[in-house]
Amino acid sequence: MSILRPFTASDMFNFNNINLDIWTETYNIGFYLHYLSGWPDLCCVQEAPSGRMMGYVLGKAEGQAQEWHGHVTVLTVAPEYRRLYLARKMITLLELVSDETYRGFFVDLYVRCNNIVAIEMYEGMGYSVFRRVREYYGNLGVGKGGRDEEDAFDMRKPLSRDNGRRSVRANGRDIVVSRHDVS
Repeated sequence: MSILRPFTASDMFNFNNINLDIWTETYNIGFYLHYLSGWPDLCCVQEAPSGRMMGYVLGKAEGQAQEWHGHVTVLTVAPEYRRLYLARKMITLLELVSDETYRGFFVDLYVRCNNIVAIEMYEGMGYSVFRRVREYYGNLGVGKGGRDEEDAFDMRKPLSRDNGRRSVRANGRDIVVSRHDVS
């Protein structure tokens, strides 16, 4: 049993059990505060009955015209709480708010191409690969012993406004763009 609640600034003092994981990017305090002040309704925490943080999601609304969408910036679950469908609960809330409050056409996210477990999880939630972004994770891994130039999949899930399903491509894995082409 757990509770899904809004992410608060004080949660940054309690998320080390989640962030100290190879698949989770950790950002500076200003980054988290920017999301909390700009899109508080797209940021939530999954919390255990003991008060321990189990996972969190940070999102935002962005784009223009038919590219207006919800974006999953961070979705992460502590290793000891994985495979309990917590990520699904958090992303479902983000999708609902992106659809009903922000009236987005789709929700997108970026995932490392070698993170097979996450890719399969997202596909199981209705996301598909829209394109491959070359060296998307460039310069982020300097502290990991060298330059990280790993590719990412831009995965998308259409929302109710995307009647023509423009945000879905059957051949998304074959469409390759530079990270400089992605805003």
